[in-house]
Order: sequence, then C-alpha cells, then structure tokens
Amino acid sequence: MIHAYDKCYLPAARTALGRALDYAVYDAGMALPLFWEAFLASPYSRQFEQGNPKVVAGMSGVEIACAVLHEAGMQELPPARYTVERSAEFWAGWALARYQWTTALPFSEITRAVPIERVVEFYHPYHEMDVSQFVAKMNELYRCAFPDSRLKRRRVNVGLSQRELAELSGVPLRTLQQYEQRQKNLGRAGAETVIKLAQVLSCDPIDLLDLVPATDEQADEAA
Repeated sequence: MIHAYDKCYLPAARTALGRALDYAVYDAGMALPLFWEAFLASPYSRQFEQGNPKVVAGMSGVEIACAVLHEAGMQELPPARYTVERSAEFWAGWALARYQWTTALPFSEITRAVPIERVVEFYHPYHEMDVSQFVAKMNELYRCAFPDSRLKRRRVNVGLSQRELAELSGVPLRTLQQYEQRQKNLGRAGAETVIKLAQVLSCDPIDLLDLVPATDEQADEAA
C-alpha cells in the first residue's frame, strides 16, 4: 500500500492538523467549512499531503492555521488558548491526517467524498474506537462517492473512449477494460504501462492508481 510520506512524521502531522482546526474554530472564530476551504486552496495543503517536514513537523498547528488565515485575508489573529480537553474539530483533523497518510489521497478528493462537517460528526462514536475503524468508514464512503476507478474517471474527464485511449497509449483494449473494471490492479502493472496512460491523459501516474482498495479485506492484505 502506498502511504503519503514517512511514518515517522505522522504523529506530529496528526497533532498539527487537529490543532489547526481547533484554533481556527475556537480561537479565530472561523466557521470550519470556510477554514477548510482556505486550507485546501493554500500551498500548505499540498505540502501537508506530501509530508514536507517543514510543515508537518516544523510548524505547529497554530502556525499552520495562522499562515492559512493570513493568506485568506485575516491579518489580526488572536493568541492561542490551550485547553486540556480535545474538541471534536481537533479529533477530526487528527483522524483525517491519518486517513490522508494511509491512502495518499489529496485532501480535496477526500473532501469531495466526505465533507469536513461530516468528518466532525463522526466524533461520536469513533473517537472512542481505534482509528482503523474510522479509516474503514472513510473508505466505505469514498467507494460510495466514487464507484468508478480513477483511471475511468480521468479518461471520461478528458473525453476519450476506451478504444481511443487504448490506441493512443498502446495498452490493449481488453487490458484497459480490465483495469477500469478493477478486474486487474493497475497498481501492479508495469511502470511503462502506467506512464503511457498518464502521458495520454496528461496527469501524474499516481493519479490513475486506486489508492482506496475495492474492499477492506484487500486493504488488510496490503497492510
């Protein structure tokens, strides 16, 4: 299974994202969906996804939140108040960072499947469970939101038929159909095959891989 970045940075990343959401809502007084939109639009989202040590380990959650809010136009920000109790928003960021690391999906794609408000609603009862249960629930919702493979979605978005993509990439039509229908795992195909498809579809090769397994049983086997 592909993970977003080295696991050694994960504990700091989870705390940072949780604290960023908590600060934005309870100290800066910003509605969570608005802050999350600002985070997704900022360069910090992409750097977080890639596990840039300067962001996930080198910045506190408050620093990340303030940087995002400054970019969104808020100049004067209140000091952080630190409490013993963890809010539902803190948990949401903490759990979401784990899910993003587990799947290596962009936050924007995760959010299209499960809005940030919905993630917060999972606080009860998931904060009392092992985080793997939250990951499984997120996988279930992601599969419902995106029933088609990422390869098929990308092909449709660029307006190519299966036959056209097969001809342009040199990948046999039947093989392409098997990848799209998940009868074959594109992630186990040769690098040359994935690169050829990505070149025709004008994307990064990883954008074509199904980072969320078709079933949680497959996820367990890959772990």
